[in-house]
Amino acid sequence: IPAGGEIAPIRCGRPKVVALVGPTGVGKTTTIAKLAARFKLRENRRVGLVTIDTYSIAAVDQLRTYAEIIDVPLEVVVTPDELADALVRLGACDIVLIDTAGRGPNDAIRLTELKRFLDVAKPDETHLVLACNSSQTCLLQAVEQFSRVGVDRVAFTKLDEAVGFGVLLNVLRRIDKKLSYLTTGQDVPDDIEVGQGQRIADLILSSGGMVSGQARTRAENRCDPS
Repeated sequence: IPAGGEIAPIRCGRPKVVALVGPTGVGKTTTIAKLAARFKLRENRRVGLVTIDTYSIAAVDQLRTYAEIIDVPLEVVVTPDELADALVRLGACDIVLIDTAGRGPNDAIRLTELKRFLDVAKPDETHLVLACNSSQTCLLQAVEQFSRVGVDRVAFTKLDEAVGFGVLLNVLRRIDKKLSYLTTGQDVPDDIEVGQGQRIADLILSSGGMVSGQARTRAENRCDPS
């Protein structure tokens, strides 16, 4: 399993821009808060946050609360032009993390809109965030659809809610992208770790990689039918 390692700043006088994309409800906003807190509080990095998730007032308020707690700037943007201006204002940061609105895997219009934002941001890394409590069918569907916006890392969330771990290996093999982070709960900034192949192997071997029929049905029901 190829591991991408931790996000590292670029040492050339500009911030490293990292975007998190993925389906609705996978935990992108919480993951960004965890990353921001780690970089700011543990590594003393200058961190900037941007959200284009104006579809969800709750997500904006959540990220704004985290930004205030850890004392980092937050830019809320509505258009690609506003995003370009926000990145200029955050030019003195070491790392800029971009939170995006959740998209249904079959929502072609909003995926196209997301791509317009990312074309402007030109992120150094785009991480596809996937939730471990989803079925393999849902995960692979998300992988296929979000590949159109350009993805080079995969982060798995909600390991504490997973119904099985063999699916992680299947998805990583299918997408052929590097593993970035794993999250294991809601606590900020503690419940996140850099993804390692050995960690995935240990999870699979300890659980047998098996999912009960009942658990599989629950996961399938969580798949967005849109």
